[in-house]
Amino acid sequence: MTQTQQIKTFHPKLVVFDWDGTILDTTAAIALSIQYACEKIGLPVPSTSLAKSVIGLGWRDAIRIVAPTCPEEDYSTFGSFYTERYRPAETEVHLFPGIVELLQKLKNSGIELAVATGKSRRGLNRVLAQTGLADCFSTTETVDENPSKPNPAMLEAISVAMGRSAEEMVMVGDTTHDIYMTHAFGCPCIAVSYGAMTTKMLEPAQPDAICASVAELAQSLGM
Repeated sequence: MTQTQQIKTFHPKLVVFDWDGTILDTTAAIALSIQYACEKIGLPVPSTSLAKSVIGLGWRDAIRIVAPTCPEEDYSTFGSFYTERYRPAETEVHLFPGIVELLQKLKNSGIELAVATGKSRRGLNRVLAQTGLADCFSTTETVDENPSKPNPAMLEAISVAMGRSAEEMVMVGDTTHDIYMTHAFGCPCIAVSYGAMTTKMLEPAQPDAICASVAELAQSLGM
């Protein structure tokens, strides 16, 4: 967002956050781990751009895109190599500056918070514990309980669990998968361009707003 553009402001009762690339700066680690797994299993190594483009998808859907020649019987091996590279790196990644303060301000203002992520349940629970953010969120949905984004099932489940309509919700995410999920569900989407995808990559999906920083995101959420 340029200085001449006005930041669109939303006043939701429930904000649903994506995790990777939105709250935690994991995009480089994920992309490198995908490339590592491809190399170890003997498959063509995808570009960093392609590897980043599948962040947020369910694991099987991601493999089909970055490693289309990988036999399904090798998906488990692919996942093992990915984990071998990613788990040590996970301890080195950090929360985006200002995100903890934003979550606290939203919660203190009475706004409910949730997570909709392509991570596994085990993976999300692990990073929630590591970051100390578990208590911030009233409910969380992962790809283990739902179809992969952009299917709207995660948002539908959160809506039911929290008793909130689409009109009362806003989704915050860093990929077109998040945006298309909100289109299917019917709630607004604030895309952030500090994660896996740039503004140029996000714009064709037509999010309701694009924020280049956590500070802009806070402003867009009325904080």
